[in-house]
Amino acid sequence: MSEPHTHTHTHTPTELEPEPDMGVTKEQVESSLKSKMNPSHLEVIDTSGGCGASFAIEIVSEQFEGKRLLERHRLVNGALEEEMKEIHALSIKKALTPEQWKQQQEPEKSNTAA
Repeated sequence: MSEPHTHTHTHTPTELEPEPDMGVTKEQVESSLKSKMNPSHLEVIDTSGGCGASFAIEIVSEQFEGKRLLERHRLVNGALEEEMKEIHALSIKKALTPEQWKQQQEPEKSNTAA
């Protein structure tokens, strides 16, 4: 009859060792978007409780001019190509042109002018 197989570990299990590039910071996301998209407005919210796995983004950029929503989302995802390797969820709340942003900021003015 065979004896039960046992493992003897002489090193620390890898799950207890800190990963050098674990998670993405809000600042990293902001920096990449600012350098690649040149936004006139940018809001990045870490929705993962600080672990950098999930973000919500609101971005206004001239690069969105003449582009449909799907194309705008692709631009944002492309700008975050490196970060997306570690981000599990990215919610693009708004991807607007400066003109669309301006209209959203002043909805009452256009409605009350009669």
